[in-house]
Amino acid sequence: MQKALKPYKRYCKTLKLVDDPQLIEAYKAVHAPGAAWPEITAGMKAVGILDMEIYLHGNVLFMIMDTVPDFEHERAMAALSKMSRQAEWEAFVSKFQHSEPNSAAKDKWQLMERIYELDQQEVFLAENGQVKV
Repeated sequence: MQKALKPYKRYCKTLKLVDDPQLIEAYKAVHAPGAAWPEITAGMKAVGILDMEIYLHGNVLFMIMDTVPDFEHERAMAALSKMSRQAEWEAFVSKFQHSEPNSAAKDKWQLMERIYELDQQEVFLAENGQVKV
């Protein structure tokens, strides 16, 4: 029996790391399984993030963020920024990232526009997410 698929939204983002192999390895280490602070993961889930993947190519990061269907990006990111240890986490990871030291996540991670999808039926604005099933 096949499991019923539920709709969700997908957001894709990018961010550059400082182009230093040692810092990149350290950034990978703080994102290794079990290494991310539990409060950060709990906060993401609390605002409606269902899953998140981050990929690395050189010093460029690519994030795939899947959310609940009614997720409103700006509102959720504002709520997340106020959650336990989030500001501390952003300050901690900023040393790895090519950004201003006191930048919030919303200022560092840039939304990407989807320009192609196999069997594409609709066009979505980056800030609205891409409805998926």
